[in-house]
Amino acid sequence: MECLYWVLGFLLLAARLPLNAAKRFRDVLGNERYPGYKQEHSQLQGWSSDENDWDERLYPVWKKGDAKWKSSWKGGRVQAVLTSNSPALVGSNITFAVNLVFPRCQKEDASGNIVYEKNCRNDSSLSPDLYVYNWTAAWAEDGDLGTDASRHHVFPDGRPFPRPHGWRKWNFIYVFNTHGQYLQILGRCSVRISINTANLTLGPQVMEVTVYRRHGRAYIPIAQVRDVYEVTDQIPVFVIMSQKNDRNVSDKTFLRDLPIIFDVLIHDPSHFLNQSSIYYKWNFGDNTGLFISNNHTLNHTYVLNGTFNLNLTVQAAVPGPCPSPSTLPNPTPSSVPASDNSMELSEIPDENCQINRYGYFEAILKIVDGILEISIIQIAEVPRPVLQPDHSLMDFTVTCEGTIPREVCTIISDPSCQLAQDVVCSSVDVEETCLVTVRRAFKGPGMYCVNFTLGDDRSLALTSTLVSITGKDAAPHFRMVSAALIAGGCLAVVVLVTAILMYRKHKEYKPIKNSTEKVVKGHGLHVILHHTKAMFFPGNQEKNPLLKDHSGIP
Repeated sequence: MECLYWVLGFLLLAARLPLNAAKRFRDVLGNERYPGYKQEHSQLQGWSSDENDWDERLYPVWKKGDAKWKSSWKGGRVQAVLTSNSPALVGSNITFAVNLVFPRCQKEDASGNIVYEKNCRNDSSLSPDLYVYNWTAAWAEDGDLGTDASRHHVFPDGRPFPRPHGWRKWNFIYVFNTHGQYLQILGRCSVRISINTANLTLGPQVMEVTVYRRHGRAYIPIAQVRDVYEVTDQIPVFVIMSQKNDRNVSDKTFLRDLPIIFDVLIHDPSHFLNQSSIYYKWNFGDNTGLFISNNHTLNHTYVLNGTFNLNLTVQAAVPGPCPSPSTLPNPTPSSVPASDNSMELSEIPDENCQINRYGYFEAILKIVDGILEISIIQIAEVPRPVLQPDHSLMDFTVTCEGTIPREVCTIISDPSCQLAQDVVCSSVDVEETCLVTVRRAFKGPGMYCVNFTLGDDRSLALTSTLVSITGKDAAPHFRMVSAALIAGGCLAVVVLVTAILMYRKHKEYKPIKNSTEKVVKGHGLHVILHHTKAMFFPGNQEKNPLLKDHSGIP
């Protein structure tokens, strides 16, 4: 009898072996478990549990480093690039995009076939065949897609392919995996999917994608990729700061007595907050109080030098359905004011509710003195030089308010202020009074745009004027035009001046910093994601009162 029991037990064990040996999606797609991984997850709409069986007969599974990967694609390896519009506010949609990068000289044509590009020679040899993979012919071999022929037109879990119009052009199978669930779709060399984050766990998560290609009546893996994305209950906030005359806004140093423009950017690619009421609460740290606005831009002027802590809170009231009474939390005493909680539920008369979401931004700003204004107060004719009688010389007297400049640049260009004809930059030695005289030469009669910039270590101020030069037999005529009239041209000039100063920074004298107008002040989220991924996957002269200038004369 004991022997009979042993035989029966062996038979039962043998009967279970095929079931135990069958691969599941989690065995293929989720071999690694990451920090914060949970076995139980909320169901994502349209996704399936990775406990389902994987058909290894149609979809072979190769481990990392398997030699078969080297021959999975003609001409080299295919790279899959996975991106997302993370971070995503919980409740919004997050979009993932996968793009396949083929070996050199290969591309996907309009019919979904992979072909060799014309006039592109591979490093090894140029194939005489037009096609890398002619899947149009392969589909024709399937005939009318009878029962036998279409048996292999299924996903790894055995579900049949969808057959919308043009589906035979889709020869790649993409299997997405996150939160212990998978989504399988047909596609071409680029696909996009979106999922709602309402049921996703907060914090960093991992999305994995495995890509298969058609191979006769089976499928071969060609690429695997994974990336980290972030789901947060705080509104992702970025702030752009800009200020007139500020030389380098990236150093968070700005000028006293000039307004700083603060422009708030909310990262909301799925437009989840479009129907929300949004308020911005500013504290500039200079004892001017709290500013509350519903406008995403605000100007503020610091009137004292020093270091100030800027704090911004963004509040958005997001409309949504009210929870049932049984799901409402019991009230508990708290010392934290309701307005400071990361989420609040508020009833409104039409039995809808709103969820208050918050975003935060802070920065330390340094306020210093700088050049505030610059103006041309006099233009004077200079007698024509004997050696170059065809050139007209003009003296420009420029004054400024604020700190004393240390350098001056002048640019002579066409009347539109777009095409520079002559550029001169020089250091300036002015002790107490900002008064600089610059002599410039003009090659022949005509209308010229003349741009002047005065700068120091922290600031760079500019002004422009139009000058009309007459022939040598007529008296020179010139006129000044308000810089506002040619502001569009000045923008191009500023870019040119910046390039010149950057060149001089490395070639001649004391460093001159980039004068870019704007910079994003909110890169912390990118830094956080970066560290999270690391955790998951281990000339001429000019003159001031003491300086003569004969520049511009060739």
